[in-house]
Formats: sequence, structure tokens, C-alpha cells
Amino acid sequence: MKKITYLLSAVLLLAGCNFLDFDETSGNYSREDMYNTYSNIQKMLTNIYGYMPNKDIVDISDAMRDCGCDDAEFGDPSATVQRYNNGNWSALSTVDTKWTFFNAIRSANEFLESIKTVDLSTYKYNSKYALWLEHLQYYPYQARVLRAYYLFELARRYGDIPVPDAMLSIEEANTIKKTPFDDVISFIVSECDECAPNLPDSYLGMLDSEYGRVTRGFAMAVKTKALLYAASPLFNPNNDKERWLKAAQAAQDLMESNLFKLDTLDKTNSLGTSPEIIMEVMRSESQSFEKYNFPVRFTMGKRTSMSGTYPTQNLVDAFQTKDGYDITLTSSGWQTNDPNFDITRPYEDRDPRFARTILADGMMFKDTEIETFVGGADYSATRQDLGSPTGYYLRRYIQETTDFTPEAEVKNKHSWIVYRYAEAVMTYAEAANEYFGNPDQTDGNLHISARAALNQIRANAFMPDVTVSGADAFREAVRREWRVEFAFEDHRFWDIRRWKIGASTQGQIDGVEIVKTGDKKEYSRIMVERRTWADRMNLYPIPQSELFCNENLKPQNTGW
Repeated sequence: MKKITYLLSAVLLLAGCNFLDFDETSGNYSREDMYNTYSNIQKMLTNIYGYMPNKDIVDISDAMRDCGCDDAEFGDPSATVQRYNNGNWSALSTVDTKWTFFNAIRSANEFLESIKTVDLSTYKYNSKYALWLEHLQYYPYQARVLRAYYLFELARRYGDIPVPDAMLSIEEANTIKKTPFDDVISFIVSECDECAPNLPDSYLGMLDSEYGRVTRGFAMAVKTKALLYAASPLFNPNNDKERWLKAAQAAQDLMESNLFKLDTLDKTNSLGTSPEIIMEVMRSESQSFEKYNFPVRFTMGKRTSMSGTYPTQNLVDAFQTKDGYDITLTSSGWQTNDPNFDITRPYEDRDPRFARTILADGMMFKDTEIETFVGGADYSATRQDLGSPTGYYLRRYIQETTDFTPEAEVKNKHSWIVYRYAEAVMTYAEAANEYFGNPDQTDGNLHISARAALNQIRANAFMPDVTVSGADAFREAVRREWRVEFAFEDHRFWDIRRWKIGASTQGQIDGVEIVKTGDKKEYSRIMVERRTWADRMNLYPIPQSELFCNENLKPQNTGW
């Protein structure tokens, strides 16, 4: 790999009343200037990539969206992300400001219009001219798939949304109507179907050997994800089985492409080395994520705020024992039917994914034992102590070699997963079970059973097969697997909504209190926070500022 593409921030300026229109100038450069060299054209495409979300997924730089669901708590009780949990958000006071994805869509539309007339023949004697032309042929398809991806991100937030497929004037932007959700998904699917065959499987060996660009696999992945959401209860209230079939078929197509495979190693921060990664966003060396998420004693005084993502006991309970038994912490200790499990050492002999996700009492970190028991080195009686309010610390995405020691600081690159192959396998398992109403059935369209797909994920994690009977019990097993396999990869927040299970899962989050007496530790479940849930939260409110600009965006989403 010669070079990793680091995505640039936005180049284009915002114009007019909302995010749907376009200014024909970019700083001191005209549109013509930006499309008269290969380098500038590449920058204009890279600008569209620059909107790809990563861990900065709310409007503050150090909160993960998982803190807005039952998987995590954010350390600062006054942070913006807490509005998800206390109900203090509205069309006037939004949380996730990703209506701005229309900036990306506008940029894609401008790019697609401008690249039609690109002429680089002036440079035909340049030694790279032929390679430039080879690469340019993929650029429109990359832009179209990115546009489809951003439309999906908007649709899962807002439901019905505008679908601008060309450059808009200010007047057009302020009068465009919403497209029904199902039609948005149809547009996304058609774009991915048209673009996938025209994209390479990889850019390695091509000009600059770029990594992180849209490939055939990512086009297939965007289609698969869009169809899964279209089949899910939130958007499929009548449980149309054909929607589940389409989702399963799309996932199966991706599985049978043989472009990717499951990887037993940790995929986070893989920086392009894992055969499971389909799309990831890479960032340059930094310490900021570790600064807010290391246990505070390892930050050498650099951490001075309550910010940080802390896993909950709710999430911990989702991780089974290594032999596949449930284990739950109650107010009086751990409960499990696993005859071989030692409840005095509750964080050992668990699903191996537990140790990749969560840092718990007694686990080793930087050659030091973590102490979250009362009075321990990593215990916090209050948030102001900068310790964990739940009794757990985040492990996923953490680069342990990051060091804050003065005169010997170490920074690391991070990569944030957008889509990996395991998601296609999980999509197949869920969709096939819902389509057949039987986890063991196959037919001429779907070639393996839902159970076989799910157990591929389990085997890759060195966990025993799921053996539960019936579609309902298997559905719960699938939902657990989504939660533990993709913890802190921006899934649970959305899964709660597409499954419409917020009322039963989002009322309270818990943590652990550990009291150590001599060599003995006693564990008890404690309440960390009561939370507010209303079913209107399954969709976001359309920002009121946009409704003021464009009456055709009404009606507002139900309940807002």
C-alpha cells in the first residue's frame, strides 16, 4: 500500500437559506478552476468523502452516539448527547445535526454535473495522463454511491426526505418536496445496482494505490443496509415478507461475491489490514480519543473534563459466558446457569468479544490491573472525580500504546468502521429468519439458513452455536449478536429504533458496585440513570430552521 487517502474537510461554501443549494464559487476559485487539473478534480471528489461520519458523531467532538442508548453513559451530565436520554431535544434544539448531509449531496451533484465536461487533453504528454483517465472513469460512480450513502443516513434519521439528484437553485432548494421513505430506498438501491459493476474491487495497484475509496463491495453494502432498514418494523409496519427477502438476497450477493471474509482478529483500528473491512474512515495520529477514554490515571493529568464513554451493565449482561450461557448481574450478585463459570471472577471466561469491548475490574491495561472496586485506583464516587460512573471503561477503538508521559508522548492513527463483512452476514441471518419464520429453512433463492449464517459469526468469535428453536427465540439471539458483535460501531442506537424497542430498553441504565474485603469482592447492580423515552424518538425531528425555509418539508415528523 503506497498511500492511504486521508479525507479532507469541506471545500465548498454554504449559500442561501438551507443546505440544498450551491454556490458556484469556492473561496477564490471558480468551478472551472477546480476542474481543469487532475489534482483539483481529485480534491473535489475527496471533499465529498469528507462528510463521512466517524467517532465524532454528535455535535461535540468527544461523545459517541452509543451514549444516547443503553450501551453507554457519557461522563459529562450536561453534554449535548444527554438530550437523547432526558428528552430535551426538539426541532428547535436538535442533537445530531446531520441534516448537513445535504451539503455532501449538493457537493456530489455539483461534482457529477461538472465532471461531464472535464477535458484534460492539455496534459496528454504527461507520463501520468493515461492513469489519470483510467482513474477518472470511476469518479462519477464513487460520487453516486457516496450520495446514496448520505441519503440513507438522512432517511434512517428523518424517514421521508428530499432527494435532490441535480444541482438546485436557491428557489428550487427552498421549494423541493419530500420523497417517501420507500422511494428513497428504491433510488438508493438503483444507484448502487448501476454503480457496483462499474467500480473496482480494490484500488491497490492503480494510480496512487488509494485505500478508503468506494469499491464495488461498498456499493453492495450500502444497498444491503438500505434494504435491511426498509424491511425492519419501523419502516415495514405490515411486515411485508418480500422486503425481508430483498434484504436477505442483497446480503447473500455480497457474501457470495467472495470479496471479503470474516476475521478472527479485532477489526477496529485495522488501518486497511483486515479482510473483513469494506469501508472505514481513517484519521491521522492523535491522542484525543484516549485522552477522554483512558482511565484517568493513565492520562498523566491531561484529562481535565468529565467527558468520556462508559459502557453500562446493560451492555455487559449481553455478553455470555464462553460456553454460551447467559449471565446477569442482580442487586445481590451474578446469576448464571453455566456450571463451569466462576462467579467470583465474573469478567473471565466470557465471550472473547467482551475483552475487546470493555475494560473491567481486574483486567490488565498497560501492564497494570484495573481497579474499579470501591476505593480502587480507578474508582470514582462522583463524576467530578473523572472516574467511571458505571464501573466500566471503554476498550473498543482504544489504542493502548498511546502515551501521555511528558517528553515521551505517543500518538496513534485511528480508523472508524463504516461497514464490515460481518454486517452482511448478520443482515442475512436476521432477514432470512424473518422471511421464512424459521431459522433453519432455505429455498432456491436463499441458499443457507439463518442459523448457519448466525453461527458463522459465533464461530468467528470462538463462541458455541446458537441452538434455540423457533423464529421468535432466534430473533432474540440475532438481536443479542448484533449488540455484542458491533458494540460501539454505531449500531445499537439505530437498531433500537428500527426494531421499535425503545420503550422496553431505554428507561434505565445500570452499573456495577464492587466492594472488596481482603481478597473477596462482592458485586451488585446499581442504577446510574433513569432516562426518558417516547416513540417519536424513533425518527428525528426535521430542523425547524428548514421548515421555516421550505413549507414543502411539512408535515413535521409525528410527535415533534
